[in-house]
Amino acid sequence: MVIKAENIVKKYKELNALDHFNMEVKEGEILGLLGPNGCGKTTAINCILSLLKFDEGDIQIFGQKMTPTSYNIKKQIGLVPQEVAVFENLTVEENIDYFCGLYIEDKNIRREYVKEVIDFVGLTEYKKFYPKKLSGGLKRRLNIACGISHKPKLIFLDEPTVAVDAQSRNFILEGIKRLNKEGSTIIYTTHYLEEAEMLCDRIIIMDRGKSLVTGTVEELKSITSTREKIIAGFENPEEDISDKIKSIPHVLDVGKAHGEYIINFENGTNNLSNLLDFIKDNDLTYTKLYSQLPSLNDVFLELTGKELRE
Repeated sequence: MVIKAENIVKKYKELNALDHFNMEVKEGEILGLLGPNGCGKTTAINCILSLLKFDEGDIQIFGQKMTPTSYNIKKQIGLVPQEVAVFENLTVEENIDYFCGLYIEDKNIRREYVKEVIDFVGLTEYKKFYPKKLSGGLKRRLNIACGISHKPKLIFLDEPTVAVDAQSRNFILEGIKRLNKEGSTIIYTTHYLEEAEMLCDRIIIMDRGKSLVTGTVEELKSITSTREKIIAGFENPEEDISDKIKSIPHVLDVGKAHGEYIINFENGTNNLSNLLDFIKDNDLTYTKLYSQLPSLNDVFLELTGKELRE
């Protein structure tokens, strides 16, 4: 086990930022840490890394107790924070060399590592640029390079693709897969659930400082009450027919967006047939009709609620 965090409690006066939070990370996996804004993800990471004191619980990394002075553990860890944290007065190459130098003293080894990571994140032609000359996507790549330049065994990636274009996002995600294939264990936080579904071997969904569920994507999907979702659009319906649709067998709830009905069923059999019978009996003409299996987003919303968070 690479990380074992047990019953971590972190209090800010009356607020329990972490409420007996638990997390286990296995060697060689990509673990997704998901949750709404303010759920405690960043607090959990900071406590695990001993950047923040916690009130109760125990944390072990690589089988050893983690403390603020566990430098032998920390040098095996890479952190890529959500906010870009580089020096504006240093070039791309100088920034990476500085952060690598915090862990690697030998200049020859460091020079090799810096070159490798510049190639890895695709910044070779920008290595003499200052950060202010880089696009948002390139700055994100530089941020990642600074965090992984010393070849850590364990990497924390906190929202690494936020506010970047599609091409940069794809480049970053492919890079994360390569890091993992080369042996790095990765903890990945994101608000893009499709990224987590694509990347992660296992996922923890947390809220209000607690770890709610842990499992593979398929295991998490199996716990949601929704077994099938059907999206239906109708040709000029005279009225809102949500209440009528609820009379169809096994309907859990009905939502409406952009003139289409989103119908959640509690099982996955005969639902389309029953809906077609309903359409025929009510003399409706459909313009769109298709079925979806539950997604990670469905699980997330069911566990954490649909209300907006700050």
